[in-house]
Amino acid sequence: MSESKFDKSGNPKADGYRIVILERGPFMVYGRPPLAEQFIMVNEMNESWYFQEGKHFSTETEPTALCRCGDSRNKPYCDGRHTSHQWPAETAPETPSPYDTETVEGKTLTMTDEHKYCVFARFCEAAGGVWELLDRSDNPSARRMAIRETMLCPGGRLTAYDNVTGEVFEPEYEAGLGLIEDHSIGASGGLWVHGGIRIERKDGNVVATRNRVVLCRCGHSSNMPYCDGTHASLKWRDNLDGTPAGETIPEEVH
Repeated sequence: MSESKFDKSGNPKADGYRIVILERGPFMVYGRPPLAEQFIMVNEMNESWYFQEGKHFSTETEPTALCRCGDSRNKPYCDGRHTSHQWPAETAPETPSPYDTETVEGKTLTMTDEHKYCVFARFCEAAGGVWELLDRSDNPSARRMAIRETMLCPGGRLTAYDNVTGEVFEPEYEAGLGLIEDHSIGASGGLWVHGGIRIERKDGNVVATRNRVVLCRCGHSSNMPYCDGTHASLKWRDNLDGTPAGETIPEEVH
């Protein structure tokens, strides 16, 4: 994976920020990036439609230890309970296999689908679903909706490209961290890392430098350290008690 660029983006990575993943331990956050709840908001059809900020949390401690076992009583921060947590194996490869990526070609757009990065945010299901929209992407409104849905995928599972120019459609994110809250299904999601923050192991080996990716914080993903949507079936809650009262992101795809 490139040291100078995001995966699937031509923008430079976020300098000064990094997350170190401790083996069977917390996320250690460096650089003091902003950290806030990000609520999945629905439209009148009860479809996932955009993110809205909720409560903000401090990252002034250097580093800030964030819980990833799901058991801390001081969420989102680590309180040491990971030492008694039953951890699943860390199965995600350092470099995603091309065999894990499906390419779906539509009328004017092509989409890559990296299944293992699905976090069950469901932005891809609106208006009949992105797969159906791709098949109608010669229609301007269907094309716009398909691009919108891929760009809103927080885990970076879906990415759309123009069939003629090869343009990659990526949202413009500032570096930051989001605690995903999904009240429509009664669950809290993973740690949304956006804007090219470097993610690495304790030995400095880079795990990812992506424009958008979600890390597991319920402690039960089968694709550790990434979120795989297990929080939804478990109805895992962080009980942070915030409300969606802040800004919406990313603004340009609303």
